Amino acid sequence: MVAKTDSEQTKMQVIGKDVLAEGVVMVRFADPDGGCVPAWEPGSHIDVIIDESTVRQYSLCGDPADDTCLAVAVLREDSGRGGSRWVHDSLQIGDLVSIAGPRNNFTLESAPSYLFVAGGIGITPMLPMLRAADASGADWRLLYGGRTRASMAFAEDLVAEYPDRVELRPQDEYGHLDLAAALDALDEGTGVYCCGPEPLLQAIENECRGRSGVTLHVERFAAKERPADALDDTFEVELRQSGTTVAVDANETLLDAVLRSGIDVPFSCREGTCGTCETAVLEGIPDHRDSVLTEDEQAENNCMMICVSRSCTAKLTLDL
Repeated sequence: MVAKTDSEQTKMQVIGKDVLAEGVVMVRFADPDGGCVPAWEPGSHIDVIIDESTVRQYSLCGDPADDTCLAVAVLREDSGRGGSRWVHDSLQIGDLVSIAGPRNNFTLESAPSYLFVAGGIGITPMLPMLRAADASGADWRLLYGGRTRASMAFAEDLVAEYPDRVELRPQDEYGHLDLAAALDALDEGTGVYCCGPEPLLQAIENECRGRSGVTLHVERFAAKERPADALDDTFEVELRQSGTTVAVDANETLLDAVLRSGIDVPFSCREGTCGTCETAVLEGIPDHRDSVLTEDEQAENNCMMICVSRSCTAKLTLDL
């Protein structure tokens, strides 16, 4: 089935491909006709459509003020599903690629101070964020970890540009990031932004739980681990706009049930990480399993990601 997105797909041309670090390349896309690229804000990502069934989300790491190109940095993951290998091995300068977006699920909110915590390729969305924070006059610092210095993209440039604000902590030299110490040093009202592998995100979520005065924002590359006690029961979904009620079987997703009913809805990752399939909930209580909404946003129960989330009630009513 062809993936759909909430924004029109655009053909872009690869105008640059450069090695940034061990296993990391930066790819730059531009309008093949010389036009402006779509506008975006720090924290945004684009969907790169590799083929009809393969879509990958990559954070934008360039300058939002530059309307001539979009830049992403991609880590090669040999044990992944193939998207990064395609970028590294097959994508060439001059190629035309369909993209969708940009879309932002990781918005930089106004705060008097910031702590940015990046693990590995999680540095990519942080770059425009910390530059925006610097331009605003806010106090900020970056705690950046990786396997080795050689694997940490942008590390040397960041230290050269912000020597008093950037703390590099390669794991082979320092071990795991000392999150507790970093959080203990924060002032009241600090915004904490973290992106990286799942163990880092779980660790910082645990460290921030119960702390007052800091607001945590995370972005995940992959879906959260499925809860051990999660049950996939059958339930009904009423699609209010279309006047249709559909049974969602225990062995199918809510998204697939909606598509089966003939309703055309946008979707992309099918993992609850991109936010494309966000849908308004009118009645019922969702069983949230996404990695996009914060705990507070999930508790509001007014929207859900229908690609992975299900229902806690026998029936849900959606604005579809």
